[in-house]
Amino acid sequence: MRITDIRCARIGRSPIVRIVTDEGIDGFAEIEFSKPLAIARTLEIYRPLLLGMDPTEVERCMLRIRRMGGTKPWGAVVSALEIALWDVAGRALNVPVHRLLGGKVRDRIRVYNGGIRTTLGAHTPEDYAASMRYMTESPEGFSIFKEGVGLHGFMAPNTPDFLYGDLREGPLHPNRGTLTPSGVSHIVDTVAAMKDVVGPHRRLALDMGPGWTVPDAINVLRALEPFDIAWAEDLLTGDFVPWNDVSGYREVTTSTSVPTHTGEQLYLRQNFRELIEQRAVRVIGPDPGDVGGLAELKWIAELADLYGIGIAPHGVSSGLLGLAALIQVSATLPDNLIAFEYPTAADPWWYDIVDGFDTPIVVDGHVRVGDRPGLGIDFDREAAGARLEPGAEDFFDWNPRED
Repeated sequence: MRITDIRCARIGRSPIVRIVTDEGIDGFAEIEFSKPLAIARTLEIYRPLLLGMDPTEVERCMLRIRRMGGTKPWGAVVSALEIALWDVAGRALNVPVHRLLGGKVRDRIRVYNGGIRTTLGAHTPEDYAASMRYMTESPEGFSIFKEGVGLHGFMAPNTPDFLYGDLREGPLHPNRGTLTPSGVSHIVDTVAAMKDVVGPHRRLALDMGPGWTVPDAINVLRALEPFDIAWAEDLLTGDFVPWNDVSGYREVTTSTSVPTHTGEQLYLRQNFRELIEQRAVRVIGPDPGDVGGLAELKWIAELADLYGIGIAPHGVSSGLLGLAALIQVSATLPDNLIAFEYPTAADPWWYDIVDGFDTPIVVDGHVRVGDRPGLGIDFDREAAGARLEPGAEDFFDWNPRED
């Protein structure tokens, strides 16, 4: 089997990669919607390195392209190619990807709610409590809920007297600096209001940065210790920050009982080594769509397990291929797995253009691990083709040997 083409097109708002082979077996993967399609088009760098390769020799293919990625968002294309290669290999051998990664060690996987929420009316503690009430009443039965506070999301720009410095405008968490006393109080009051809704038998996780100072992080996490927080995510560095602050995280981690968490932006195992070996955080959160793919994430999880560090994989996508990939790799992870972030489709029609998921997908806060080949899902190509971006009508064209 040989790779004959690699294509990328948006279905709805989601960039989708397709690996085409001479035996009519395709592999698919998704790139996070928040990364501009121009990034997906860096695929042109990798295509000539993979054409003619055997896609079932996944590691041999990856050795040709792995060094050419980088910290989020620049590892997204390499990661998607790795996931699509596993999809091809699983389909070629008629086994699910989790069998190729060592086999599943669990039949169902806990997921946490990071995306099913209502729109905040404002940014008072009462508004966050109302949003949390909406999440806790969802029929999926989640036991862990994550909400953005502090410098992650929209709290800072919508809360007067939050930072000592002037706020910056723009996407992707532009603010950093020292919190005012009223900013600290607002965070603590908001967490207290949300935890009151969550109750004692479910847990609240907090997406908090990046951009905090170490003293503020320690001060606030100590104030949050009574609330049984599942983890405090990306305080110092994190989403779209192209470096890591291992010593800063270790100082925060050793100063509080609230578990610290980071890693969604990091690419490759080498960038997790120091974080893990120094036990700088209590939980890591690599994203298979940014870290270098499924095998890379599993390698990192195994290393973290040796050091007693938990893993809660990050997962954000606007389609459903990201969810399929998370299920396959999470089924194989060691016992340090807490839960993965459950991504939901941005458009409801996604659930009509793919087949392979259970209905409902989440039951009692868990997803079931299936045994369909590859990533475990298939496109309804006619229905999906109707959602392709203009100019990409040939994305699903059949190969001569596919008929």
